[in-house]
Amino acid sequence: MYVWLLSATPVVWCICVLLAGGYDARVIGLGSDEFRRIINAALGVAAVVVVTSYLTHLNLSRSYLGIALPWAAVSDLGCRYLLRKHLHVQRGLGSCSHRVVAVGHADAVADLVTTLRRDRYHGLSIVASCLAGKVEAKRLAGVPVAGSLDRVTEAVSAFEADTVAVLACPEMGPDRLRELAWELEKTGTDLFVAPVLLDVAGPRTMIRPVAGLPLMYLDHPDLSGAKQVIKGLFDRAVAASALMLLAPLFAGIALAIKLIDPGPVFFRQTRVGRDGQDFTVYKFRTMRIDADRIKPQYTKANEGSGVLFKLRRDPRVTKTGRWLRRWSLDELPQLLNILIGDMSLVGPRPALPEETKQYCDRMRRRLAVKPGITGLWQVSGRSDLPWDEAVRLDMRYVENWSFALDLQILWKTCSAVIGGTGAY
Repeated sequence: MYVWLLSATPVVWCICVLLAGGYDARVIGLGSDEFRRIINAALGVAAVVVVTSYLTHLNLSRSYLGIALPWAAVSDLGCRYLLRKHLHVQRGLGSCSHRVVAVGHADAVADLVTTLRRDRYHGLSIVASCLAGKVEAKRLAGVPVAGSLDRVTEAVSAFEADTVAVLACPEMGPDRLRELAWELEKTGTDLFVAPVLLDVAGPRTMIRPVAGLPLMYLDHPDLSGAKQVIKGLFDRAVAASALMLLAPLFAGIALAIKLIDPGPVFFRQTRVGRDGQDFTVYKFRTMRIDADRIKPQYTKANEGSGVLFKLRRDPRVTKTGRWLRRWSLDELPQLLNILIGDMSLVGPRPALPEETKQYCDRMRRRLAVKPGITGLWQVSGRSDLPWDEAVRLDMRYVENWSFALDLQILWKTCSAVIGGTGAY
């Protein structure tokens, strides 16, 4: 019986993955939706086996249900993760990507081209653009301009594109967009339409038909309530456990700091937390004691963007400090801030008071949640990110916060720390 059962399980597994949408090319390689569908498929297989066992009076071993099926799910998720990393490498080399014609205003198209060139793992390569308004330039951000909005289908054919991305563009009204969809349907070309609220997605949006019109329902972000209480309890539990486990490492780092540059082990600085409240952040000291006093000497050499002050080869950083920054070990004392309640494991970067004074109303949105030790900025390049991009990532986190997103960022933080990108 078990031979037949084990032989049939892969077939049932593939059918459940297919029904759950696990083979949909649109979700493969990006986001958590692919993994969520595999988990749903695993639950479906378990339900099929349990119901079949009940109806046919099969006396199945509990070890089969408790070991074989979960192991199948874990194996599938692990293999897909490895294949995803391989796919990202291939896309970084320029293969396995969709050829896209971008449609919209010049500024929006240029921003999209810059973003997709930087993050090639998305698998979208802009090969041409069709711009709104009067078209004069022949190239935009290094991409050929195929003409106006009326020449989209011709651009798809000329540049052998398989995807069209329509950005927020008033000139591309409902009637014209519908006609474009019909034209692209004949050639099997995919159509992407960017919403006006670019940083709002996922569980917060839902399409509702009202009086024959598809209206997008926008829910408010979960910035308070039971989910935030659970987040706070999780943060404190992880912080307390980490502090106990890392106590020997703390002692070793403190000794190394004292041996290289006598002075205080910890660096204390005022930062701005949730709702604009000031708090004292704790870090291992990585600079000379007089770092703040001599900072004006290096102002002209600032390599940071926006309101940030950064130097790749900052002479104020000690030898031990460079090592601590390379592996982000200087951030570990912020676990104390999490226990106190000033910070979270995941959140926007804790800002300096002089930075927040330069915030516009839109940027103050990032103060709606607690700052974090890690965040989207940490797993996306840290100090190498342009200031506008770092702010946009913080805004995206606030608008789309979920506990699953926190877990995903924590997972990606490990590879970001090992890679050391932007750590200086």
